Amino acid sequence: MPNTVRDRAHSTTGTAGLESSGEPLKHQTDIARAAALIADPSRARILKCLADGRALPANALAAEAGIGAATASAHLAKLVEGALLTVEQRGRHRFYRLAGPDVSAALECLALIAPPLAINSLKQSNRAIALHRGRSCYDHLAGRLGVALMCGLLERGILTGHDGIHRADESVRDRPASYGHDVRYRLTRSGRTELAGLGIDTDRLPPRRPAIRYCVDWSEHQHHLAGGLGAVLTARLFALDWVRWGRSPRVVDLTDTGARGLERTLGVVLTDVKLPAGGEPENPA
Repeated sequence: MPNTVRDRAHSTTGTAGLESSGEPLKHQTDIARAAALIADPSRARILKCLADGRALPANALAAEAGIGAATASAHLAKLVEGALLTVEQRGRHRFYRLAGPDVSAALECLALIAPPLAINSLKQSNRAIALHRGRSCYDHLAGRLGVALMCGLLERGILTGHDGIHRADESVRDRPASYGHDVRYRLTRSGRTELAGLGIDTDRLPPRRPAIRYCVDWSEHQHHLAGGLGAVLTARLFALDWVRWGRSPRVVDLTDTGARGLERTLGVVLTDVKLPAGGEPENPA
């Protein structure tokens, strides 16, 4: 397996003893406290609603969780106190968002061991299909959309270092629904030029975070792009109206314009993740 850290497998403590950066934890953590905050069904729905990294007002979160405003306020206060959410005042309204990508990553990991929710309606079935087709993973793209984009970047030579396929029998620290550590992807010189043509300045990626990371996608079991480049590329696709927010939280749809644009600029052909016919998405915020 090229460009991996397999040779260091026995010098680490495994994912249970690692921070999100991959470094060993230097202190014990209160897992029970964090788990108790997430365990309440209403709080869990609020957190899942915010897993795309956006900030939403309390009334929207109350509606999504199916609870009253006063109950939602109490839950939100606990989540802020527990450092899972942050809050900012915008005029008369308070907007809440996840405290960071680690919270989103933790929710993704819990989804692997959680029993599936019963699908009792066509709406729930359509939402599950849409999440597999394309979704946000905090501030970057996941699902078939995110994986196909990653494959395109690799085939185009914009990124190099691996083929993007997760092989469970070869992995050392990589697990589905979490940041990857076994592979080092690199941005090529020609890749910088190609991304510049898309309006992305790779010399000005967000500071204080890795420029290039990847996640092992939980539904596709392949890599999708994360890190600063993943966030900037995703934001650019939204700005170009190549992708849009879907009707359900976290769902991301590829527009016809986006399908043509990605094929024209990056050679990425995404035929099975386009916006369904007749399914014009909402753009909640």
